Amino acid sequence: MATILQIETSTNVCSVALTSDSQVLTHDENYDGQTHATLLSEYVQHALKYARSRALKLDAIAVSIGPGSYTGLRIGLSEAKGLAFGLEVPLITVNTLQLLVVSTMFNHWIEQDDALYIPMIDARRMEVYTAIYDASLHAIVEPQAMILNEQTVADLPIGNHPLVVMGNGSDKARQLFADIPNASFIADVKPVAIDMMALSEKAYREQAFADVAYSTPLYLKEFQVTKSKKDILGNHHSISDAGHKL
Repeated sequence: MATILQIETSTNVCSVALTSDSQVLTHDENYDGQTHATLLSEYVQHALKYARSRALKLDAIAVSIGPGSYTGLRIGLSEAKGLAFGLEVPLITVNTLQLLVVSTMFNHWIEQDDALYIPMIDARRMEVYTAIYDASLHAIVEPQAMILNEQTVADLPIGNHPLVVMGNGSDKARQLFADIPNASFIADVKPVAIDMMALSEKAYREQAFADVAYSTPLYLKEFQVTKSKKDILGNHHSISDAGHKL
């Protein structure tokens, strides 16, 4: 089985894990936000030092590709590309919405085999990045940016399936899902590197590698520049991270 360095920076969590033979060898996580630029390289060096101390050869670099925070995704993918190029190993990209589903499956007991999983990542105001997956990670609804309201929820192709909703954008949907009897919400599910292992190992077995030169984050919507009050006076403008601040 492959030894893979896993990088996850799509939300306010910065995390890195070294995995091999379906086991987590070492990992670092920080949940404070605004730490990716300062902590990611430190966490990566810790994992590489661990690998060298055990004479382990890295087989691939895996990175969570989004959707999520523009800033976090750029930082994570840049680090992963540099490592893959420098170490001459393949690059694996992991969909962050699928990662949330896998994390939920691994860490929570879901009794209903026919449940549909609806991950939601905050994208400001009443908008979320979301998709709908079955237990095999087949996409019933492809990843997209969605403004949550009564109509968009009513249009979801959920039938009578039990629903499992998770992610840092899911609180926005609670009231809109109140009349759906089979909907359950799982709090505090966050994308972290240790939960990337199943998806990245599957990609490695299938040789589903990304192009190191041309891979880009899965943003799902355009980068936004918003004006601050000072900008009205001609001083400066601010950049919106179209998801949440890091």
